[in-house]
Amino acid sequence: MFKKGLCGILIKSENLKNIRRKNLKIFKKKYLFISTVFIFSMFFMSCRNENVGKAEIIPVHAETAEPEPPKEFLYTTALKTSVLDSYETKKITDVLKKNTRLLVDERKDVEIIDINAEKKQDKTSVPKSVKKEKPFVNDDEKVNIIFSEQNKKGQAEVKATENNEPKKYEKWVHVKYRKDLKEKEGWILEKYLTSDAHKMLPASWDGLQLKDFPAKTEFSDNPKIDVKGIYLTVYSASSEKKMDALIQLAKESEINAFVIDVKDDGGQLLFKMDDSILKYNPKAFSKVYIKDMEKFMKKLKDNNIYTIARIVSFKDPVYAKQNPDKAIIEKKTGKPFMNKDGIIWVSPHDKNLWEYNVAVAKEAAKAGFNEIQFDYVRFPASNGGKLDAYLDYRNPEKDSKPVTIQKYLKYAWEELTPYHVYINADIYGQIGTFQDDMGLGQYWEAISGYVHYISPMMYPSHYINGAYGIPVPDAAPYKTIYYSTLDSINRNENIDNSAEIRPWIQDFTAKWVKGHITYDTKTVKEQIKALEDLGIHQYLLWSPSNRYHVEKNNK
Repeated sequence: MFKKGLCGILIKSENLKNIRRKNLKIFKKKYLFISTVFIFSMFFMSCRNENVGKAEIIPVHAETAEPEPPKEFLYTTALKTSVLDSYETKKITDVLKKNTRLLVDERKDVEIIDINAEKKQDKTSVPKSVKKEKPFVNDDEKVNIIFSEQNKKGQAEVKATENNEPKKYEKWVHVKYRKDLKEKEGWILEKYLTSDAHKMLPASWDGLQLKDFPAKTEFSDNPKIDVKGIYLTVYSASSEKKMDALIQLAKESEINAFVIDVKDDGGQLLFKMDDSILKYNPKAFSKVYIKDMEKFMKKLKDNNIYTIARIVSFKDPVYAKQNPDKAIIEKKTGKPFMNKDGIIWVSPHDKNLWEYNVAVAKEAAKAGFNEIQFDYVRFPASNGGKLDAYLDYRNPEKDSKPVTIQKYLKYAWEELTPYHVYINADIYGQIGTFQDDMGLGQYWEAISGYVHYISPMMYPSHYINGAYGIPVPDAAPYKTIYYSTLDSINRNENIDNSAEIRPWIQDFTAKWVKGHITYDTKTVKEQIKALEDLGIHQYLLWSPSNRYHVEKNNK
């Protein structure tokens, strides 16, 4: 009995222990769950507290922005193309030169309404002419129109209409463009436009690049400045007295840059360069003007002078003598061609000369020059190309003049970019006004695309009397520079990534010009003002004697 009772007590005790274990496990699970919920709740509240006052972020599925459609450009085909305010009123608001680039904004097919003149009383006569009323835009919702392809005259004919009678339509384009520093727009008949700028150029120019030019980025280790420069010959550069005087001039005026002959009109080099240059021209170092180039450049840098290395490209008599097979020759005689100055010209098609010029440019960059300026980047004057029939340019690849000049500058761009120097090209002042290359190979858009700076030589003395309606351009420096620069600015609008315009202006008296005036500080100032009035704050002064008339104490 005692044993049974004891066993019963033990069993009950064991059962209680099991119950307690179970309850403990349940409690632990509940505690763990409650603790977890509490922790997450506290974390959530802390996050909310941290974002008090902040906008609530709600995840959404953002729509992917569609890329902007490519811009459509058209080019004028007529020598003078009228821009109208409306295809209805036909009021002329502007006149554009041939090959002007226009941004397409809208297109319209406008019906031409022909109304027969009233018949005569006898009703037997037939009207001799058809009166054209003001056109209107056809309502496509009312009339089912199916257009045919545009014919050669720029009109579109209807294949079928509501009453099965043929109708004619003119195709109009609403365009936007920039001209004379102003944003403009208007309507032009599509028959006066083309999508291919090459169609307006000679067939031999097909290889000319007119778009997709490289961006004109600034080098961080070679900051750009608004250049106000003067030209120095090798003789001025090698004269310590002259250099001191010109540096003092810069200190007393706004002059901040020197254009220095590194390879001059005679083919002479300014300083001793790497011996590799000799393979192009064994006589390159026959005379060295600057003995200590490092000292020379340090003096300029210490005086905050921006340095530009002028390299004459294809007018090189020294190279021509060493390479007679590269010179331009007369077909009949086989003798080297010479201009009135008696200097032999090397063919711009000579790629060995390309390499030579660029090799000299690299040496100038190594010496510390900020910029390379290629002068005589052209073919010799040939009376507008009339002499081409009598000259042999040594052109094995049969490239046109503009294509060759552009390829040369493109080559220079690619080779010199790693040296962090800017590239500049000198061109005739009239290139911005004329629509061709003047027989020189200088086509504005083709050159502007592959240089950082383009420098038209806008010496008023070099414009014929009557240019821009000016009786004597030399006697009107402000007007001549203003109109010539304005034309140049408009040409730059025809391409993307164009060069900055930095003109050469006159600081010499052209006694050979009938009706000329004396050039001094006043006339130089007038030319500078013309540039500034057009938003250009850079210039280069040309004086063969290196004597300059600049206004002092402007700094």
